[in-house]
Parts: sequence; C-alpha cells; structure tokens
Amino acid sequence: MSTCTTASRDLSEPLAGTAATASTWLLVEQPGPWGTEALTASRLDPAVGRALERAAEDTGVRVALIRRPGRHADLHTGARHRVFVAHTRPGRCWIRTTALDDPARLLGLDFTALGAGDPGGLTLRPHDPPAWEEYTGDPLVLVCTNGKRDRCCALLGRPLAGELAASGVHGTWEITHIGGHRFSPTLVVLPHGYTYGRATAQGVKDVIEALRHGRVVTDGCRGRSTWERPGQAAELAVRETTGEDGADALTFVRTEGGAPVWSVTVAHRDGRAWRVDVAQVAAAPPRPQSCGSPLGSPARMEVIGIRAARRPARGVRAMAAGHP
Repeated sequence: MSTCTTASRDLSEPLAGTAATASTWLLVEQPGPWGTEALTASRLDPAVGRALERAAEDTGVRVALIRRPGRHADLHTGARHRVFVAHTRPGRCWIRTTALDDPARLLGLDFTALGAGDPGGLTLRPHDPPAWEEYTGDPLVLVCTNGKRDRCCALLGRPLAGELAASGVHGTWEITHIGGHRFSPTLVVLPHGYTYGRATAQGVKDVIEALRHGRVVTDGCRGRSTWERPGQAAELAVRETTGEDGADALTFVRTEGGAPVWSVTVAHRDGRAWRVDVAQVAAAPPRPQSCGSPLGSPARMEVIGIRAARRPARGVRAMAAGHP
C-alpha cells in the first residue's frame, strides 16, 4: 500500500525548511479521540478551541492538544489538564507548566507577550492565577499521531511515541498536528523548537542527549520552528558548512527579498555572519502531500548560495516567526 511517506522517501524529498513556524507553543492536555481539526473536534469544548485559535492568531503562538502515549481514555472526573508553554528563541528558551480544571481560563493569557518570549504573559485574568512552574525535566518530545489528519501519523507516529515512552523518555507526548505528514514519523522537541522527520527511537534519543549538552543534531532536522521557513533552511545550511552544532550558537537576523528568492542573514554569537540565498521551488515529480490527496508539487526551500557577510549592526533583532 503506497502512502505519502513512502512516496516522499522514494523521491528523497529534502527535509530542511519544512517545519511549522512558531516562536512559542501552547500545549493543552486533552486525551480521548481527536478529529481532523482537533482544537474543535475533540473532548475539548469546541468554543474554547476556536477562541484559543483566534487569540493566538498572528502572535507567534501555536496552540496544540497533547496526550500521553498509550490508550486514549478521557480524563477521569476531577482530573486536571496539564498545560505547557514553551518559548524557543536561541538563548531565551523556557518552558512553564501548570494544571487547570478549565482550559477556558487560558483565554486570559497575553498571547502577544508570550509570542515575544515574555513569561509575564502567563498571568491569567481574572485574578487567582494558577501556579506556573518552571519545567526542568528532559526536553519535551512531541510526536505527531493524529490519524484523522493523515493515516501515516497514526501508523508511524503512535508506535514511535509508545516506544519512546516505554524506553524511559519521560518527556514524550503525542501531539495533534505539526505539519509535514509525508515526513512521518515527525516530532518537535521543546524548548528549542527543532523539528524532525522520518524519526527513529534511537535517533530521538540521540537528539535528546545532544540537547542536554547544548548541541543540536541536524540529521533528519526539518528546521527550528522559531524561524520562517527560509530562515530554517538557511540556519541548517550554515551548520552544514561550518560544522557548528551549538544549539543556541546561531540566530536568524533578517530576510531580504521575497518569494521565490530570499537573502537570509544568519549570525553566530561570536560575531561571524553569513548571507544565505534561499529559493522556493516546486518539488518534482508530483507527489501526494497527504494520504488520499491528489498529486501536487509542494514548495520546498533550496539553498542556492552561501557566503560570509559583514557582522550585523549592533542591536539588530531576529524577525518574528511566520510563514513566507
């Protein structure tokens, strides 16, 4: 049986520059079944799901549902929803967590502040906020498993999540959607935001071990969700060229131009910088972007040039996350 993942593998489709973009992730525990649009098709109140989507729009915050691997029974009566908020910018990564009886209270968050990396945005309104705690455990490993969106996510993602959890990767959760079904099993690791495709259990363990020591594994990496997709491809190209593996060593400074060609400036914390030319090209030959979908030519990011650049002006800040 042909699937979108087998087609992508057979065509050796590149992974770089395909990660969903989000500077900050808001993750809400919601066991039980998930529909195609899980925020409005799960046991979460659909009105709350729609309101969270609207509140997060254009803020850099991505909202998703999560659940522990295994049987997906509903929360028992009186159980609370575990919530994580994770910010992903280099040198400013953090995760905070709490538990809520009613996820509707999350509508009191300051989404704009959270998207900018300000944990002050966690103060909920009205008063009597929950106690947000700093999360200090292993990186969160969020494996896409929503078979209602694509069967590959269930067929490949759920066994991977189960294997990771059974082998002691305690930060493992299933997540509703992070895009790129044809790269399944796919996952995002927080707080750094690096996203991976065609993942294996041993590969994920290698990623976690590297991040514990402040290093990033680029094998199978789709990009850092913090950046726009041209920036994701540019960062990975600089890493390949220089051998730099420090997770927070590089930052995306700015993008010039626009589709189909961008000039991206990537800076190193030691003062070096590079200009990376990235082109958006149509993947060929046509392939399904998702199981059951018609053949298409998904856009991919192709690095067409990289060169040393002048050190960015002092005080220049990285652009906010967003799709090109």
